[in-house]
Amino acid sequence: MADRFFTKTHEWVRLEDDSAFIGITDYAQKELGDIVFVELPSVGEKLTQFSRFGTIESTKAASELYSPLSGEVTEVNNDLVNHPEWVNQDPYGKGWMVKIKVDNRDEIANLLDEATYKNLIEKEA
Repeated sequence: MADRFFTKTHEWVRLEDDSAFIGITDYAQKELGDIVFVELPSVGEKLTQFSRFGTIESTKAASELYSPLSGEVTEVNNDLVNHPEWVNQDPYGKGWMVKIKVDNRDEIANLLDEATYKNLIEKEA
């Protein structure tokens, strides 16, 4: 997972050229429990780093989703509407949420690398 960066609010981002895939971390899905609903933005929406882009609901709680990077939504994982459990089963694969065209790669400096993120969740546990 060295190709991913993380937020303090437990989202991940994986860069591919000028695009990025976004989802929630394995830690977040475990804390939430069984995911039952995901609300995501529409293609074409502009996201700003650390701003809300959606909502995720589980049998335990509802949580806001925050964008790790700024950019325009180019793709949405609409399969999560019918299969929200994919977030639990494969948060870094089938459970991805949105793909964006990144506005500013320099924003990565505001994110956590894997080692720093692991330290964060160890402190929270």
